[in-house]
Amino acid sequence: METVIILIFVIGYLGIALEHPIKVNKTATALVTGVLCWTLYALGGTDIHVIGHQLQEHLSEISAILFFLMGAMTIVELVDAYQGFRVITDRINTQNPKTLLWLICSVTFVLSAILDNLTTSIVMVSLVRKLVPDKSMRLFFCGMIVIAANAGGAWSPIGDVTTTMLWIGGQITAGNIIQSLLLPSIVCMVVPLLVLQFTLTGTLGERTATPTTSARPRGSTTMLILGVAGLISVPVFKTVTHLPPYLGMLLALGVLWVVSELINPDMDESEKKQFTAAHALTRIDVPSMLFFLGILLAVGALQSMNVLSAFAGWLDTSLGDTRLIVSLIGVISAIVDNVPLVAASMGMYSLDTYPPDHLIWEYLAYCAGTGGSLLIIGSAAGVAVMGMEKIEFIWYLKRLSLLALLGYAAGAITYLLLAG
Repeated sequence: METVIILIFVIGYLGIALEHPIKVNKTATALVTGVLCWTLYALGGTDIHVIGHQLQEHLSEISAILFFLMGAMTIVELVDAYQGFRVITDRINTQNPKTLLWLICSVTFVLSAILDNLTTSIVMVSLVRKLVPDKSMRLFFCGMIVIAANAGGAWSPIGDVTTTMLWIGGQITAGNIIQSLLLPSIVCMVVPLLVLQFTLTGTLGERTATPTTSARPRGSTTMLILGVAGLISVPVFKTVTHLPPYLGMLLALGVLWVVSELINPDMDESEKKQFTAAHALTRIDVPSMLFFLGILLAVGALQSMNVLSAFAGWLDTSLGDTRLIVSLIGVISAIVDNVPLVAASMGMYSLDTYPPDHLIWEYLAYCAGTGGSLLIIGSAAGVAVMGMEKIEFIWYLKRLSLLALLGYAAGAITYLLLAG
């Protein structure tokens, strides 16, 4: 039965990786894979009570991640409903392509650490559409947004879902991961920018005349400040209270929800609806949350069967160096989704052997977070930008994959040198 379960997991993994060619949403594949793995494990097991207890333990860990993500997504959507991000983006205005590229990437890097790399990419691409009319130049900007967003999300416990998983799982601590990965992540973004500083040619294009920018809704600055403060306060909440991070995230959401209800008391109910947290909840990416649920259930089944620990032993025997193994995981994350890769790695290596903030966990956060930039399909941010700007896979491969690889390698070397 164990062989059958592993086979189902591999087939499911391939289905997720080949989502676009086979035209089956990866969420559906992940859910079927996760449930089938546990079903077969239960049917082939000897003690259903033990298996049920194992399932409850994994579901508890998974729920912590899902509630965390739900709270973060809703806060971001609520701030976006008030056009809070325009407080930042409206202040970016220059006609020099290279200067603008540095500005865009720097803002993307910072925002992705506070919000998340997917949301930040969408916001920044929307901005670039207004600032860079020339299509070919805009594609370079969008490609660099992907690289900057993934680099910015890697060093923050709330910036990338894989780093968040490691943080909630207890493999890393917030303060230490920021301290350890900030410089390598900056290097990962700056190296491609330095290359483009000497190779980028062309102009931004002529902007068409546009009417005066519409006024932001009342309270947009307030909601931006509260939203960012709420997100930043989550690691502080965990450090002070030692309670799970999702409680801090739900507290931040609750406070923002109350303020959103009180901020425009005179507004008509029908008009006010779009500015409520209830409406923001309808806009969050539920399929992504269900994808995490499915793939983490599948990985949990393999972990309960001790398959992942055995695989980790085989890798250590074959390759020997965990740094090499993690580096390869980062490269592979450009081809397949980094969430199941990190989930599998968390099951492969024990916290008893590799305690919190061990090199393997910090390096995994960096490699899984930034390795997805090597291909346009390697990260959620890349897929979103690909869809928004119709970026071709081959175009990105020819023009930006090498730049992303240089940044990835430079950041990795920086981390390993700092870690000793």
